[in-house]
Amino acid sequence: MGIIELLGVAGSVSLLSGWRLYLTIFATGLAMYSGWIDLPENLKVLDALGNPWVIGISAVGATAEFFADKVAWLDSVWDTLHSIIRPVGGALLALAVVDASDPVWQVITFLLGGGAAFMSHATKASARTAVNVSPEPVSNMVVSTGEDIATGGLLFLALANPEIAILVALALGALTVYLFFLARRIWKKVRGIFPEGRFDPEPPENTGQG
Repeated sequence: MGIIELLGVAGSVSLLSGWRLYLTIFATGLAMYSGWIDLPENLKVLDALGNPWVIGISAVGATAEFFADKVAWLDSVWDTLHSIIRPVGGALLALAVVDASDPVWQVITFLLGGGAAFMSHATKASARTAVNVSPEPVSNMVVSTGEDIATGGLLFLALANPEIAILVALALGALTVYLFFLARRIWKKVRGIFPEGRFDPEPPENTGQG
């Protein structure tokens, strides 16, 4: 596997970890354990994710995240609690992809993987907070379900086809940028409805009587 494929796989798992860390670990581990995906030799280190304990713990986390992410505002609390966990997890997954004999390349990959995971996590959290402004709960559940499907599908595509993993990573990066600007637009509309952060009516003026 060449450098482009390695960058693609590392970038894909890092960016997806910013959305769904536990689902990324669970899906990868289950694929390793079941033999659904036969990884190239230089990605065999990911076989560690196929340990039954890792699969079990990540399944519990993925289940909890699945339900928490469907409830408006609870998803924002969940995202806040994972502001450090997701970037670190994404960095470690990216680190598992590179050649262990090259410490310089490992450090670079760890930093870039953590940065990618943090970027996707921060953008996802901002976008979901903006969606939560909507008074109806349907949009929140639709967006969350879309994230679940996209994470599983794109992860499988990247691992099963490392030669096109760079395209998956680029698509995820473009989607992350799009969500960032979309969240900004929504927040601008919200601020237009509630100028100067006022969500309560102004108190009545003091007439000076009495």
